[in-house]
Amino acid sequence: MSFSHIGQSIAQSPTLKLNETAALLRAKGEPVIHLGGGEPKSKPPLDALIAGAALLNSGEVRYTPADGIPALKKAIIRYTEEFYGHSVEPANVIASGGAKQAIMVALQAILNPQEEVLYPAPYWVSYPEMAKLCGGVGVPVLPEDGSFYPKIGDLEQKIGAHTRAVIINSPNNPSGAMYSAEFIADVVRLCEQRDLWLIMDDIYHRLIFDGRRPISAYQFAKKKGEDSKLVIVNGVSKQYAMTGFRIGWAVGPRKLIEIMTNIQSHQTSGPSAVCQHAALGALAGVQSSVESLRVTLENARNVLVARLQTFPGVKVCKPDGTFYCFADFRAYGASSAKLAHFLLEKVRVLVMPGIEFGLEGHLRISFCGTIKDVTEGVERMKWALDPQAPNELYLGDRKLIRDW
Repeated sequence: MSFSHIGQSIAQSPTLKLNETAALLRAKGEPVIHLGGGEPKSKPPLDALIAGAALLNSGEVRYTPADGIPALKKAIIRYTEEFYGHSVEPANVIASGGAKQAIMVALQAILNPQEEVLYPAPYWVSYPEMAKLCGGVGVPVLPEDGSFYPKIGDLEQKIGAHTRAVIINSPNNPSGAMYSAEFIADVVRLCEQRDLWLIMDDIYHRLIFDGRRPISAYQFAKKKGEDSKLVIVNGVSKQYAMTGFRIGWAVGPRKLIEIMTNIQSHQTSGPSAVCQHAALGALAGVQSSVESLRVTLENARNVLVARLQTFPGVKVCKPDGTFYCFADFRAYGASSAKLAHFLLEKVRVLVMPGIEFGLEGHLRISFCGTIKDVTEGVERMKWALDPQAPNELYLGDRKLIRDW
């Protein structure tokens, strides 16, 4: 059998694959602690659930416009005005099946075969594969100083004749680093000068800590009309704990949104009517759940970082936002994949290998679960890795004996 070159080049999402592995182990009764997840454990806002249920109860669950229902687009416009200080029209907005689809459709509308999209490393695992799906090339940009905070010179060095777009994810998955306003301003300026598309993946922009405030790329843009190449992507998955609803959106120039809508109309048609109404309920309803989640995450971050700092040899950069910590575990082995597999096999703790995010020797550890999961998970990890730890560990009634 023969298959397309693009199809054969696409790997399974490593995060989803490990999630499946953890689910299978749990189904067998294994005491797995999942510190690799990307979804908050809090419930969606009540307003979202009521709005979705109301449409279900009406029985009027029909096709929706390819770019989203008008009411949701209006809510996204209000959201853009409130959090970005920028006014747009319905023609500047598309609702999609999650922020992931919004980014994917934007890249399909922007990239030609062999053209490049740049993004700082470490990066979200899907960026390189999305570029491949467009026939394009993903180009990671690793900060020269070895930190999680790139400088504009790092990006400039990677721009070439085939560069078409830049993706900025701040706060960043997997590092939790929030880029400075100065850096965002420099990126906006650089993209305008070089005539590059700039996609701001802002899915975590309200889940930030230590008194930080969301940064709007629009405040630095000189081009804000239809000649702008700035695209803002967001959604309800993270801040409203609505991962399974799969509703995201993009805000950009009309022509781009028109092309994205045409592409999406042939891919999936419009997003689910029920999920769009639920997203509308979240955006238009009481917003206290977002702050409650943010505070919970900040506390969990502090607990996780404090415990990781007790590991001999582990280097930890305190996350500015998101619900991920990207810790340097090279003291325990060069291969992050082998280390992640070892931890899952020996102590049933699931973490994500850094190599999948473009930085070997690191582990992405999520703190969006319970404090109990965070503390017990890290205790198991330390027992497995620290040669000075006791020789025995109990997982419930099961006694583990170190044999390595």
